[in-house]
Amino acid sequence: MTQATRIPAARASAEHEDAAGGRLAVLRRWRPTPKQVEWACLAALVANTLIVVTGGAVRLTNSGLGCPTWPECTGGSLVPVNTLGYHSIIEFSNRMLTYAVTAAVGAAILAAMFQRPRRPVLVKLSWLLFVGVVLQAVVGGITVLTKLAPEWVAAHMCVSMGMIGVSFVLWHRSREGDGAVRLLTRRELLWLARVLVGATAAVIAVGTLVTGTDPHAGASDASKRLPFKALDITQVHADLVFIVVGLTVALWFAFKATDAPAESLRAVRDMGAVLVLQAAIGYTQYWTGLPAWMVLLHMTGACLTWIAAWRVLMSLRVRD
Repeated sequence: MTQATRIPAARASAEHEDAAGGRLAVLRRWRPTPKQVEWACLAALVANTLIVVTGGAVRLTNSGLGCPTWPECTGGSLVPVNTLGYHSIIEFSNRMLTYAVTAAVGAAILAAMFQRPRRPVLVKLSWLLFVGVVLQAVVGGITVLTKLAPEWVAAHMCVSMGMIGVSFVLWHRSREGDGAVRLLTRRELLWLARVLVGATAAVIAVGTLVTGTDPHAGASDASKRLPFKALDITQVHADLVFIVVGLTVALWFAFKATDAPAESLRAVRDMGAVLVLQAAIGYTQYWTGLPAWMVLLHMTGACLTWIAAWRVLMSLRVRD
């Protein structure tokens, strides 16, 4: 390179560094408002919920192995190739949504980090979500490499639900202060709400076993199904649902008897409404031979039920 060409190149490099430094300086001076932090946390919740639904669509269209390897889509190519067919496009599109989740989680981290005064609880929860993104990528990769082994599919779903739970708590905490917890009802009811969340988690966990037993393996050449009798594992799932319904009804009457806050009553009412809808979908899909579109509705309902349970719990206390 001659001296004449070296000077413009150096000048261009310096200008690029100055521009990058300017953007970094702007970012360092950024001070998000509480409302911006709240919206960033809500985006993380929405993104983590949507990717569960789209992941269900991948499985129910038998596209789970549309990209037969990981992290590449196929040997030697990061993107789908024509020989793989439309299943690869569906699977690859869902993989790309991971970047949307990462972006949403990243936005929540930045908002929490740059908010002043900084709120350590939001920083910790947002970084916990980032750990979940990494874990989800690893579990998803193992799921593909094991040809959709049902136990890994179940783990994939459970990690996703855990991330939805953390996202909801993050969003909720972004909307309240950092003062001491103040209960809005009797402590016994707080524990009953905690049992409700735990029972809902059990319903979802056993639901993944039902998924591992049903005919929707996710691909025509997927691994064999779990060694349960479909009727037996479905009955266990239904029994746990009855427990959740019973806890919801008990909380409703307890809230009414103790003059619980209106927000708590609305939360448990909505929980009941979601459960009724979810039960209707669940029984209908069972008696109609598990049509794929109805299974997808049931998965969406599972996400909403999980969020509703957390909402009931968080409605019983406030921080100033």
